[in-house]
Amino acid sequence: MNGKAGLWIDHRSSVIVGLTADGEHITHIASHVEKHAERSGDSPLKGPYEAHQVPADDRRQRALTGELNVYYDAVIEALRGYDTVLLFGPGEAKGELRRRLLKAKPAARIDGVDTADKMTDPQIVAKVRAHFGESAPRVQPKQGA
Repeated sequence: MNGKAGLWIDHRSSVIVGLTADGEHITHIASHVEKHAERSGDSPLKGPYEAHQVPADDRRQRALTGELNVYYDAVIEALRGYDTVLLFGPGEAKGELRRRLLKAKPAARIDGVDTADKMTDPQIVAKVRAHFGESAPRVQPKQGA
């Protein structure tokens, strides 16, 4: 499947809009990444503070990174058939994925990386079509209606 794709991504989910000769294809991928847990234990400002009361940050960070790596690999696999990709989204995920995509698929042509807030599927499709200069397909009126 050769074509162009737009990817809206954050750490929780992604929406891939593929534009091909067959039309447009929308794919949703959920990350299943849990939000970074807050530290538990006493605060040093509130009283006694013992290091063993606070879970190690590096252990939690490794778990989060491992979950994100599985998610990014699934997104990269879904983008495998497209020649050109536009990445956009609200946070750091688009930059993190860009770096992984360039390592995994050096021939990938990343057409742009933009910041965009939360968007609905039709808004994502419209942004991708506008970026690549493709108009929406015309709907043929029904005959005999």
